[in-house]
Amino acid sequence: MSEVLPALGQIAALVLLLVLTVPLLARHLATTYTGERHLAVERLAYRVLRVAPDADQHWRTYALSVLGFSLVGVLALYALGRLQQFLPLSLGFGALPADGAWNTAVSFVTNTNWQWYSGEAALGHLVQASGLTVQNFVSAGVGMSVAAAFARGLALADNGGRVGNFFTDLVRTVVRVLLPIALVAAVVLVLLGVVQNLSGDRVMDTLTGGTQVLTGGPVASQEAIKELGTNGGGFYNVNSAHPFENPSPLSNLLEMYLILLVPFAMVGAFGRIVGDKRQGWAVGAVMTVLLGAVVAATTWAEMAGPGSAPQLAGGAMEGKEVRFGEAASALFAAVTTGTSTGAVNAMHDSFTAAGGGTVMFAMMLGEIAPGGVGSGLYGMLVLAVVTVFLAGLMVGRTPEYLGKKISQREMGLVAAYVLTTPVLLLVGIAVAVSFDAGPAGVLNSGPHGFSEMLYAVTSAANNNGSAFGGLTSGTPFWNTLLGVLMLLGRFVPIVLVLALAGRFAAARRVPAGSGTLPTHRPLFVALLTGVALVLVGLTYVPVLLLGPVVESLS
Repeated sequence: MSEVLPALGQIAALVLLLVLTVPLLARHLATTYTGERHLAVERLAYRVLRVAPDADQHWRTYALSVLGFSLVGVLALYALGRLQQFLPLSLGFGALPADGAWNTAVSFVTNTNWQWYSGEAALGHLVQASGLTVQNFVSAGVGMSVAAAFARGLALADNGGRVGNFFTDLVRTVVRVLLPIALVAAVVLVLLGVVQNLSGDRVMDTLTGGTQVLTGGPVASQEAIKELGTNGGGFYNVNSAHPFENPSPLSNLLEMYLILLVPFAMVGAFGRIVGDKRQGWAVGAVMTVLLGAVVAATTWAEMAGPGSAPQLAGGAMEGKEVRFGEAASALFAAVTTGTSTGAVNAMHDSFTAAGGGTVMFAMMLGEIAPGGVGSGLYGMLVLAVVTVFLAGLMVGRTPEYLGKKISQREMGLVAAYVLTTPVLLLVGIAVAVSFDAGPAGVLNSGPHGFSEMLYAVTSAANNNGSAFGGLTSGTPFWNTLLGVLMLLGRFVPIVLVLALAGRFAAARRVPAGSGTLPTHRPLFVALLTGVALVLVGLTYVPVLLLGPVVESLS
């Protein structure tokens, strides 16, 4: 009971903060993506980028802009990693190996933020602040921009497939949304005890007469956008379990709030962009139901499930920080795997088998509860299209969503989107177990060792970035494999979403009829929840049986 009450209080505080602020941010986001006025600093950015901010792009041009901008980011971040020894504020660290620099560049550009290295022992302050933190802003901006383009595709009609301007969306997202909130959040984190300086290692005398090396750096500024942009890559190796990144239960609450704020606000913005706020609330309700289920299942697994404290004294506290405890650690894990945030305040490898399987399943759903900034929204909207298609087949009527008919071509794009991540994940784990270099990195044998590899592949293919722990992933094999999965797992779905947005934007709007499925009522919420669980979730049951399920039963 002593553990449950603080956890319930933290959940209540988190819900209250979101209820009070999400509608405000949703309104601001909708204005950001539909307004015509440009701020002075935005006009300066457009001149530097040499783009015409008012020129609407066809979906193909929008997609090429996303890919080209991201390619430049990969090359720039790769160069920073390879040339680190020549840079100021490098703290004496050398260059990253070629495979490690590739993995890191792809990881942060794709909003995955998988880390094969120990941040405080491999990267200097310049690379951390000017490389990783900058990508935390722009990679989040890319996902939000794509979601805004998809919402426009559903809102517009018969316009030739134009979905907006990528560079306008990106600049506005960073300038009007991410920078202001991250600035305030960084100041609050500093006040709560998070480190923010440019100092190097400091040798401190301990109470036992020994010494300890403490590493400082620009932590708070990176921590704020790490959580706000659902990035997750930490300044320190143990991420948000480190007291310099997450010193107290209050900072823990703030970080979870930052993680959930934009994904839920994007849903509200979607409803405003399409002209019907009820559509946003319906999608948000599904996300809330799924997140609540993950929170409940993970908390049960860590506090009352097989292998937890009631059955195995002290077992559930292994790998967790005493200042957070079991329930708050389970809540943080559910929040970060329900979104595309790789942050952790406990080691998931030390979770019970059921708890580890639950957070893995949350990622396998496509991180739609509520998902990453932008990616969660467009992932859920794709499943909404599947839902109305199935409902249309049941009543013998051509399916439609928000007045747009769904034909064979649209469903082809939807099917490709739904299959992309499962194919990457299942092929990735097959490759991992087929070569000696894959299992060579696992710490444990048997089902748990398989879970370590499965978690890594799942995290990469879904652009989450959190690590199960126990897997030595900083090898050429794992760096290359996970880099490929992150790259394809990010940009193949984005191209398919933009193609679908273009199809919808070019289509004519049809009036609702007697056979139209209302997509703002509880029936649709229930259907969409079922589609998410059945269509996506059941795909992974066989592979979960080989890891967490077998371990739970053994």
